[in-house]
This record gives sequence, C-alpha cells and structure tokens, in this order.
Amino acid sequence: MTPPVEPGNPDESKPGILDRFRARYHWFDHVMRAQERYQESKGDFYAAGITYFTIFALFPMLMVGFAIGGFILASQPELLAEIQERIKSTISGDVGQQLVDLMDSAIESRTSVGIIGLATAAWAGLGWMANLREALSQMWGGARNEAKGFVRTKLSDLTAMVGLFLALVLTIGLTVLGSSGAMKQVLEWVGLQDVPGVSIALRVASLAVSVLITWWLFTWVIARLPRESVSFRSALRAGLMAAVAFEVFKQLASIYLRSVVTGPAGATFGPVLGLMVFAYITSRLILFATAWAATSSDNLATAPVDPPNPAQITPRVEFREGLGIRGALAAAALGAVGALGISRWSRRP
Repeated sequence: MTPPVEPGNPDESKPGILDRFRARYHWFDHVMRAQERYQESKGDFYAAGITYFTIFALFPMLMVGFAIGGFILASQPELLAEIQERIKSTISGDVGQQLVDLMDSAIESRTSVGIIGLATAAWAGLGWMANLREALSQMWGGARNEAKGFVRTKLSDLTAMVGLFLALVLTIGLTVLGSSGAMKQVLEWVGLQDVPGVSIALRVASLAVSVLITWWLFTWVIARLPRESVSFRSALRAGLMAAVAFEVFKQLASIYLRSVVTGPAGATFGPVLGLMVFAYITSRLILFATAWAATSSDNLATAPVDPPNPAQITPRVEFREGLGIRGALAAAALGAVGALGISRWSRRP
C-alpha cells in the first residue's frame, strides 16, 4: 500500500523523470503508449506463436519445392543423367549409388509428395494467417466485426497469404539485386560497369524501391489483415517506420549469415537459428508498428468507446412481523397519553 503524501514534503507530489519526458516530448509519449499497448496485448506471446507457425509451415513448402524439382528433372533426362554422374564422381562407392537411388525414388513419388505438401502447406499457412490476424487485432484493441462465415474467411485468408508471400519474395529479391555480386553482373550486361558512381546510384535506387515496396506491404498488413475495418491512412506512418526498420534489419541479418556460415557448425545450425531469429524479430516489429498506429493521437480520438455496463436495479423488500420494538413503544406511549387525558377529563366538575 502506498503511504499517504505528507503536505509538508513537496518532492512527493512531483512527477518522475519518465512522466516529465512524456509530457515534454510527444513522440516519446507515443512510443510509451505503443509499448504499453504492446505489453497489455501480449505482443511477445503472439510473436512467439507466429514464429512457431512460420517455421512449421516451411516443411510442407520444402516438400512442394522437392516435388517441383522432381517434375523438372523428370522432363529433362539429360540434366538428370548429368546430376547422377556428378554424384557418382563426387561420392564414390555404395554411398553415391544410394544417393542416386534415393533421388530416383523421390522423383518417382513427386506427385504424391507434391499433393501432400500442397495440402499441408495450405493448412499450415491458413493457420499462420489466422494467428497473425488475431495478433494484429489485439494490437488494435481486440475489436471484432461481424463474422463473414467459415468459407469466406478462409478464402480471404488464402488470398492475403498469397499476396503477402509474393510481396515478401519481391522485397527479398530486390535486396539480393542490391548486393555487390548481382550489381556487377547487371552492370556488365548493360555495358555500364565502367561509368563512375553508377554502382552506388543503382544500389541506392534498389534500396529505395525495396523500402517503398516494404512500406506498402507493412501498411497493407497493419491496415487490412486485422479482423476490423482500418483505413490505409491510419497505418501509413507506422508502415513507413516498420519498412525502414525492416530494411536495416535485413542488412544486419545478411551480415550475420555471411559471418556464421564460414565454419562447419555455423553452416549446419546458423541458417536455422538465423531464420528463427529473423521470423521472431519481424513478428515483433510488425506487432509493435501496429500498436504504434493504434495508439496515435488521431486513431485514439476516433477509437470507439465501450458502452458502460448496464445498470442492475434490485428492489429491496423488507418483511416485518408484528409491531416490533419501535411499534410497541409507540403504542405504549400513545396509550399512556390517552389514559392520562381521559383521567383528567373525567375529574372535571
């Protein structure tokens, strides 16, 4: 229990350093409001769940990739024979032949692997999208619109999942295009590799385009994926903040991957750990940006206010048996006064 503030001690009534900073700097107050919303809505809990579903959905996607590779190799026997010869020349003995037989059996079962992979990927992806939408809705305050029905909801989740996947592939592709090796190859194709400053200009342009596409992507995620109606205008600033932070994080992640894959242990576990960290940080970034958008001054002013709880009126009925103590005393006093009055009246001459 907080002790009462004594009037003679003025220091107890002064606001703390954090409160003074929030009152002085509006941007800091906004950040603190976003952090409070993020913590109250269990942002870390939802980010961990999204990371789990992201890693879980990768396995059926790998199955689909293997099935696509099987169809490509089955349609090109020359390429298949060349790969088999390289495997045998690289790994001699029974081990090389076992790898070739394993590849042949995988190619023969490409149809079943592809069907199972597609079905599992669709199921895992829809679950991932449903959890992502639930997390975003909690950041916006947990409001809900009327249900659209199971089929319409799943179709909407599927469309959103495909669009999000394509946008992510596009942004990652632009980041790869801005790397040093890819930039040199592109400049050699167009014959501009010797122009002074062209590589820097092209890299800056690639990063700018990547930020713009990521800005649109995060704005769409923040505004359209929650289970409520939110305008794009209310999420533009949050989307830009998330896009810039995500671009910086991608550059740092690429440096991390290049540094950890040099050793045997890093080459084995580094990509997996890097993918988990990448998914977790990205999930936290999206959820915090959504909380930042939801706690802006404009959105707080237009946010719906919950109606008060309905008043409950309970009638109070008291039952009294007999006169009771007060009634008996009043009756006795009234009787005494009446008797005294009658006695005086009867004594008159």
